[in-house]
Amino acid sequence: MLQQYTYSSPAGNLPYVVYTPLNYRADTSVPLLVMLHGCTQSAADFAAGTQMNLVAEEHNFIVVYPQQVRKNNSLYCWNWFDLANQSRDHGEPAMIVGIVQDILQNTAQWTIDTARIYVAGISAGAAMSVILGATYPDIFAAIGIHSGLEYQALKSHHGALTISKRGGPDPLQQGLAAYEAMGSYARIVPTIVFHGTKDTVINITNGDQVVQQWMQTDMLASHDTYVADFNAPATATTYKIPTGYAYTVYTWQNSRGKTIQEYWKVNGLGHAWSGGNSSGSYTDSRGPSASEALYAFFMHHSMHRKAIHPTAFFKHVLHNVKGFLPIK
Repeated sequence: MLQQYTYSSPAGNLPYVVYTPLNYRADTSVPLLVMLHGCTQSAADFAAGTQMNLVAEEHNFIVVYPQQVRKNNSLYCWNWFDLANQSRDHGEPAMIVGIVQDILQNTAQWTIDTARIYVAGISAGAAMSVILGATYPDIFAAIGIHSGLEYQALKSHHGALTISKRGGPDPLQQGLAAYEAMGSYARIVPTIVFHGTKDTVINITNGDQVVQQWMQTDMLASHDTYVADFNAPATATTYKIPTGYAYTVYTWQNSRGKTIQEYWKVNGLGHAWSGGNSSGSYTDSRGPSASEALYAFFMHHSMHRKAIHPTAFFKHVLHNVKGFLPIK
């Protein structure tokens, strides 16, 4: 069941759509997945293309699709490249977290497991997912990045085309920047990354950099207890879709053998949601299902926190909020 809502804050209003499985009961504690669309897309378009609602129906979790508005960006892009949207308690990240807060507090409709809140997106939505992982590591248990970019690949809209085609700054440097953005909330944030080798919009170099950036961030957040080498994954397994693309899944693990990072490189995939449905834009059904892979990865990662009522949880999270900066 899809329901439309609007989030209101001093920074402005954002519509959002929530999908609730048909057999869900409001007193059942379940995960929440935030899905962030790409440029020129809508929440409905992204839901149709990713088919994430079907995954939610099968596995019983809630999905929310925040919707960018034309007032904020004429192409409906999340403004990931704007410095005002790259820190905690400001701009678009704070508004998206505000949407999560609305859902958590609406206990008549849903009961959300606060240890299992996740965010994923494509393109500009993927870049915003990276920002949310860095700025709200105490909220998002793990993040998914499909055809995205590293943290602070840009700090203004100038140079976006060059970065997209050639890659961003040194990922070790950006890894440090993301760690610093975490502040006192710093922790390992598990990541799953998808990228097509034929992506002409955001070159796969950016996918490599996202993985390397999070390796550095997680190493710093773990105080060197998690150390990974991009060139020496724990596993590297190649598969083939019978009527589609070959792809390789790389994993990196901690000292206990738990996978912290996954990187899915899909040979031949362009700038499109892997395994998506043609009813939505920027999809390619010939790749492995990114939606199923996201769910599987996320379910292996949850926050280590005691059960806490959603209202109390967000009072804890937001007690230092000084207000929102306007979105430019």
